[in-house]
Amino acid sequence: MKKRKKTFLFGLAILGIAFAFNPAQAQMATGEVLVNTSYSCHGTDGKSVGDMPTVAGKSKNFISKKLKDFKSGKKSSTVMMRITKGFSDSELDAIAAIMAKK
Repeated sequence: MKKRKKTFLFGLAILGIAFAFNPAQAQMATGEVLVNTSYSCHGTDGKSVGDMPTVAGKSKNFISKKLKDFKSGKKSSTVMMRITKGFSDSELDAIAAIMAKK
């Protein structure tokens, strides 16, 4: 009886440790939601009417590379370097995919 109890408690402890080191992760927002951050500077649907470049209609690969270059610091920009650091590479790819379809 004591051995069963110890085995049960040991198993329960292992299970607790497994859950403690495997935190829940939030699901990534869709590209349609993520791309909204671009519209305030680059215009509605990425079609700029001001000094900011229009990004709508550029290829997904082009946009993705530019975004990742900002994130890594390879391409310099006060604002874009800060914004892109807040996104994962897969989120930047999702933004590029949506923007390329505009």
